[in-house]
Parts: sequence; structure tokens; C-alpha cells
Amino acid sequence: MKLDMIRVGRIVGVHGIRGELRVLPLEGDPDLLAGFKTLYLDGRPLAPAACRVHKGLVLLKLPGIEDRTAAEALRGKELLVRRQDVRLPAGEYFDGELLGLEVYDGATGRCVGELVKVEHYPASKVYTVRGVKEFLVPAVKDAFILGVDLENNRMDIRVWEGLLE
Repeated sequence: MKLDMIRVGRIVGVHGIRGELRVLPLEGDPDLLAGFKTLYLDGRPLAPAACRVHKGLVLLKLPGIEDRTAAEALRGKELLVRRQDVRLPAGEYFDGELLGLEVYDGATGRCVGELVKVEHYPASKVYTVRGVKEFLVPAVKDAFILGVDLENNRMDIRVWEGLLE
């Protein structure tokens, strides 16, 4: 599904007493989140005054947030970026873009369900597809994921024996 805005982080806490925010990356590597020049909070564009990666989180300093109390008020809020501002390598997508895609058997062209969930595991992501029954598909390109077409809301997968029974 084509999205205009992508959720890239959730404010999970405060770091220190000067209003620095601890942000959990929701999409990809923490370095990706740390590299954005403009983030959106509650629909407002903000340019981070400082940003660095620390222990898997992003420490972020936003203009106007000068103390711990002001920073604490932002806990739980999500940071977004405009999709057009992000350049991902060919064949890579944000999780939110994949949700709602119709999933097809790459061999027969038959629709087998809809992608309803993306989970992250150490080896790879895993997609939950809901159709006649619910099943999991490892997000391994060429082995299980044959193609993704966001324009046509379609994902083609390799269906192995017993998957749909």
C-alpha cells in the first residue's frame, strides 16, 4: 500500500536532564532514523538539533524541548517521515507499506490471502498472511518472496507443499 508518511520511531523515554529523547526505531536500523533531517511529530515538521545512536536506540534532541519534564510529556508519541524523503535499496520496503497487500501463489496466480502482520526475528522478518487459514511466510527474497508490486497491491510468494492445507 502506498503511504505518504512512514512511522519510523516511538519515543520511549528521556535521557538525562536536558530534554534528550530516547527513541525506539520502528523501521530498520537506528542509523536510518538518525539520518533524517526532518521528522514529523503530531503532524508538525521538526529538524532535530542533535541525533545519535546509543545502545540500539536513537537519542534525539528536538528544538523547544529543553528539560526532562518537557521531554517526558512526549513519551509514547510516534515520529514519522515523508515517504518521498526516503530512498531504500531496490526491493526493500517499510513494514507499513506491505500491510494489506494481497498475497498470490507465484506459480498459479491464485490469491491466497492478505498480508496482515510483519514480525521481526533474528534470522529474518516473517509475514503473517490471512486467507482461508492463517499462515506464516519467511521474508526471504527469491526463496519465499518472489515479488512485491506496491502499485498493484500485490505480493507473489512461493507456496510449498502443505502450506495451504
